[in-house]
Amino acid sequence: MNTYPQLYLVCYDICGPKRLREVYKTMRGYGDHLQYSVFRCALSPVQLARMKADLTRSIEPSEDQVLIVPLGVPHRAEQRMETLGVPLIHPERIVRIF
Repeated sequence: MNTYPQLYLVCYDICGPKRLREVYKTMRGYGDHLQYSVFRCALSPVQLARMKADLTRSIEPSEDQVLIVPLGVPHRAEQRMETLGVPLIHPERIVRIF
């Protein structure tokens, strides 16, 4: 089994405002916020399974949708992403210890 991280684009359309906040907070723990409902996540298979489980608890399957698009190995996938208009800025990951 492959244990190396893969890059995923996660997009969601959540109908309820409470569930939308929950999904957003969940996704902040897994990846980089690119646009309103779009995250880029580098995840191992275990992290991917955990993220799916967390999201499943937060959504209403008959009303909401989460798309998880595999992009491949992180260093190669970055070359495949393209933007029109405002360029994609790679967010700086800051670790704070309190």
